[in-house]
Amino acid sequence: MKIKIAGMMLALAAMSSGLWAQTSEPKKETHLNTRTVTGCVQKDGDEYQVLAKDGATWEVKSDSVKLAPHVGHMVTVTGAVQNAALHGAKEDTKAEAKEHGIGKNSTEHGHMTVTNLKMVSASCEK
Repeated sequence: MKIKIAGMMLALAAMSSGLWAQTSEPKKETHLNTRTVTGCVQKDGDEYQVLAKDGATWEVKSDSVKLAPHVGHMVTVTGAVQNAALHGAKEDTKAEAKEHGIGKNSTEHGHMTVTNLKMVSASCEK
């Protein structure tokens, strides 16, 4: 009986140390639930996009922030990444492929629900 209890305690300690190790590492930026991106607002059909200087493309929407008045403006948006865990895994795969010389388009592409917008400039840098 004492062996069973000792085994259970050891297993519990091992599991909790594994969880501690996972939570003590900071999340990669591509895995964050909330992101802040600076770029140019564009409209394609009924959809809005923010094109960042690093080439990243974010399809954006919002119920609380009006995006239409900012088409053609440089803005900084903050919002919730849709399906952040899946987005992070996809971006990790693209980065790994880039390291191996596979894949032409390895810039980040995501979907975000904007909760805050700050205008940086009334025009986009070319």
